[in-house]
Amino acid sequence: GWSLKTAFSAGPDATVIYYGRVSATEAEMAQLKTPLMGHFGTLDKGINPKMVGAFQQSLRNAGKDNLLKTYWYTANHAFANPTGGRYDEDDAALALARTLTFFESYLRV
Repeated sequence: GWSLKTAFSAGPDATVIYYGRVSATEAEMAQLKTPLMGHFGTLDKGINPKMVGAFQQSLRNAGKDNLLKTYWYTANHAFANPTGGRYDEDDAALALARTLTFFESYLRV
């Protein structure tokens, strides 16, 4: 969620959301220019397909649906946190590889 808030307020070159809460106002959507990547777990009860789907619809409504690339993992919330009980090594590694490729595409060095 913090990554998305940063995308709205600071406009970084690229933003990756790891199972963060996704929602936005129409005003925030109108200003969004940052490419987004989202990693979400299908077993997450709070940040679930319904929430992400509503966010995707908001992007479509704002004409910005091309900004979000979404990946789903058969995993729970915090699946990429190695210090937590829900850590999934395989999904975390895949999410990291996808993140690094995404950043290589958008970040300026």
